[in-house]
Amino acid sequence: MQIGIPTEVKRHEYRVAATPAAVQALVLAGHEVLVQAGAGAGSGFPDDDYERAGALLVEDAATAWAAPMVLKVKEPIALEYGYLRDDLLLFTFLHLAADRPLTEALLAAGTTAVAYETVQLEGGGLPLLTPMSEVAGRLAPQFGAHYLSRFLGGRGLLLGGVPGVESGEVLILGGGVVGINAAKIAVGLGAHVTVLDVSHARLQYLDDVFAGRVQTLASHPGNIHAMLPRADLLVGAVLIPGARAPSLVTRDMLGLMKRGAVIVDVAVDQGGCVETIRPTTHDEPTFVVDDVVHYGVANMPGAVPNTSTRALSDQTLPYAVRLAAEPVAALLGDGPLLRGLNTHKGHVTHTGVAQAFGLESVDPRRALAG
Repeated sequence: MQIGIPTEVKRHEYRVAATPAAVQALVLAGHEVLVQAGAGAGSGFPDDDYERAGALLVEDAATAWAAPMVLKVKEPIALEYGYLRDDLLLFTFLHLAADRPLTEALLAAGTTAVAYETVQLEGGGLPLLTPMSEVAGRLAPQFGAHYLSRFLGGRGLLLGGVPGVESGEVLILGGGVVGINAAKIAVGLGAHVTVLDVSHARLQYLDDVFAGRVQTLASHPGNIHAMLPRADLLVGAVLIPGARAPSLVTRDMLGLMKRGAVIVDVAVDQGGCVETIRPTTHDEPTFVVDDVVHYGVANMPGAVPNTSTRALSDQTLPYAVRLAAEPVAALLGDGPLLRGLNTHKGHVTHTGVAQAFGLESVDPRRALAG
């Protein structure tokens, strides 16, 4: 199959869908890979590396998008909607539950779209989302600590404190992959860390892993209300695969927080778990609501593209190889990939996406059979 890899065009998105090593693996599997010139430059992979890997360099995005299968990192933005069509297999992050215009564009075009973030193992693991969740989780306390600086609107607090002065308080909503990685960095910075999660088993696991260095609490409105006044940094780390994130912190609850406290909502690409969050870019990453600094960059891992691209490409490659060999057979024969299917021939095939917009969901097997 011919596979296209266009340059990412989302603002300050420097990742690329495949490393030269991954492209070489696709070529060795018998596929022709079209890489748009410059696509890997932001991640530190020059065009020459892709040519040596066997890729065919193309000058324009339209040529890369014309391939039957397209690999991307981020969801198509409005200027790319014209490339969508009914004979296209798109494999990328989509986060459709928070993006009705893109959902409608995919449905109107009849595109077969498989989302990295909903490829799900039998046990519930998310193998393609996990590496980016690890990166975003580790970045969240770093960015949060930075925006606690007074000249950036924060409290003017050093998260780790100094001898004789107490450390800052970090509150993490969600103890999954993002949450545990955020906790690792926050603990490393010397902060006092509290993690809330709805799963008692997860709290037990976190307590064991951190050997008591992290406070764990059950996630419910009472505990959230009790902890918000103490938080200097709040990290939103809530995930319901494929669905919109629940709003755990409402506008009214911001009044409980300290003036100059910082919120970093990693769940912003799924709508966010803080009611007042909205997507931002690295150009203007923060805004202030009720004296609380909000950080809502929706592609945080794009800030460290070399690490992110390598981590993502290593995980997506085996799935891309299977999809490219025989798309329908791969989807029908691979449970995780089938769960990753979000749209096909004008149908929504993921219940979380359908529920977000009140649309009908079609069983993916039935959609593929039709």
